[in-house]
Amino acid sequence: MNPRWYRLMLVSLVLAGTVGCDQATKQLAISQLRDEPAQSFLGGVLRLVFAENVGAFLSLGGSFPRPVRFWLFTVVVGLVLLATLVYLLTSRRVGRLSVVALALVVGGGASNWFDRVVNDGRVVDFIILGIGPVRTGVFNVADVAIMVGVGLMLLAARREKDPGEHPGTAGPGSSPA
Repeated sequence: MNPRWYRLMLVSLVLAGTVGCDQATKQLAISQLRDEPAQSFLGGVLRLVFAENVGAFLSLGGSFPRPVRFWLFTVVVGLVLLATLVYLLTSRRVGRLSVVALALVVGGGASNWFDRVVNDGRVVDFIILGIGPVRTGVFNVADVAIMVGVGLMLLAARREKDPGEHPGTAGPGSSPA
C-alpha cells in the first residue's frame, strides 16, 4: 500500500475513534450526570461527576479573563492543532508509532477544542480516579487520549534514540508510515 494512503488512513482512523469516543461519552455524561450527585464505582476508585472546565488541563488558566481564554484556548490551540495535523500528514520523518501518538494528541485536542467552540468556551469533564484522599482532577476521554499520545511519543523518541536496543522497531532511517 502507498505509504501516504496508509498514513492518511491510520491518522483518519485514530482521529475518528478518539473524537467519536470522546464526544459519545461526553453526551452520556451530559444526559446521565448533569444535575446528579457523583456516582462511585469499584469501591470509590472511579467516580463519575459532571463538570464543565473553562481552563486547560486541571483548570489551568480558568481564572484568565474571558477574552484571553478565547484567544489562548480556542484560537491559538486551534492553530496549533491544525499545524500539527499538517505536519503529521506531510512529514516523511515521522515513524508509525509517532504517527499514532501525534494522532491521539491531535484527536484529543480537537475534541476538547470542539467542545470549546460549541459550548461557549467550556469542556465537559466527568471522570475522577483515586484511592482514599489521593484523587485526580476531573478529566475526560480526550484527556486520556492526549496523555496516551504523549506517552507513546516519549516511547517513540526513546526507540529512535536507541534503535539497537529495540529489535524489530523502526529507527530514524527506516521508512515512515
